[in-house]
Amino acid sequence: MSFEPDEDQQELVSLIRDVLGQRADSAATRTALRSAERFDADLWRLLCEEIGIAGLAVPEEFGGAGYTLREEQLVLEELGASLAPTPFLGSIAIAAQALIASGDEDAAARLLPGIVEGSSNAALAWADDAGRFAPERVQVHAAPGADSWTLTGTCGFVLDGMLADVLIVIAQTADGARMFEVADVAGVVRDDVETMDQTLRLASLRFDGTPARPLGAADPAVIEQVRALALAAVAAVQAGTAARALAMTLEYSKQRVQFGRQIGSFQAIKHRLADMHVRSEVACTASRAAAAALADGAADRFELAAVAKATCSEALAWIASETIQLHGGIAITWEHDAHLVFKRAHALGQLFGSAREERARAEAWALARV
Repeated sequence: MSFEPDEDQQELVSLIRDVLGQRADSAATRTALRSAERFDADLWRLLCEEIGIAGLAVPEEFGGAGYTLREEQLVLEELGASLAPTPFLGSIAIAAQALIASGDEDAAARLLPGIVEGSSNAALAWADDAGRFAPERVQVHAAPGADSWTLTGTCGFVLDGMLADVLIVIAQTADGARMFEVADVAGVVRDDVETMDQTLRLASLRFDGTPARPLGAADPAVIEQVRALALAAVAAVQAGTAARALAMTLEYSKQRVQFGRQIGSFQAIKHRLADMHVRSEVACTASRAAAAALADGAADRFELAAVAKATCSEALAWIASETIQLHGGIAITWEHDAHLVFKRAHALGQLFGSAREERARAEAWALARV
């Protein structure tokens, strides 16, 4: 099966790449990281209002364009390659898709139009304080009341949680873990968390009898769908970042001269660049396969998402290391993008599950196919 973009998808990629190339270069990224939002609000407004990237994989009845996760995956690749900080991963690819996965059409109709427009930001709160994303380890507990449910507990590693005005929380109930919408986000205590990758903004949230509304039913399959959506989204960003690292290393190998020759002409460097290319292509294929499986509702979509996250995490970590090595000392300076790639590799490698955890999750499925 081919996962190459069709003609319409290629036009989408070209448009986004052009905009990001003009508005999200290295200088713009560093300026955005110093802002209060820690992303370029004008660029985000342009991407949402003029191009409509936030609504690509949102059904038309909820204000979206009605495309699929395949198109969203391509957007994530381009955002990953640009290194530009935006709320797309946390608000759109994870939180908005979790809302759709809940099956709660009333909540989706009420919340998604604002998220699609970019006027509202959403975040999914799930992890425990140690950063583990498992339903049985959730530290937020939900209790039913006369008028509404209430949430009590803590949640760490909430992507884009500081600025979100829509908070979706996975909490424990007597019937198992399920999703809730926080009714009063002002009552949530939020702490900004220092991150290795400055382009990712994480928050720690505390709930103390916070009113909330249940989203959908307490169905373990829904939680697994949300996990798979998050894994596939992170994998797409990793694949895009890996492609960026390869491209910048290849370009540098043509510019750097030693012993009167471009270093890219040395056989040892050629072999390392070839290995980087292979790993980048494998990561891209794994990511796109997961997105396609989720878009089609394939029976093995959960396992493919886990495989994609493991594959892309390992590929990006290795490629980032090679990028540092082949650039030399310049790569660890603040002025060079290689250190941003390296930090992103290690940060995204842990988000929603490490490579080891995801391989273990898909092990039985993979062995059965041998």
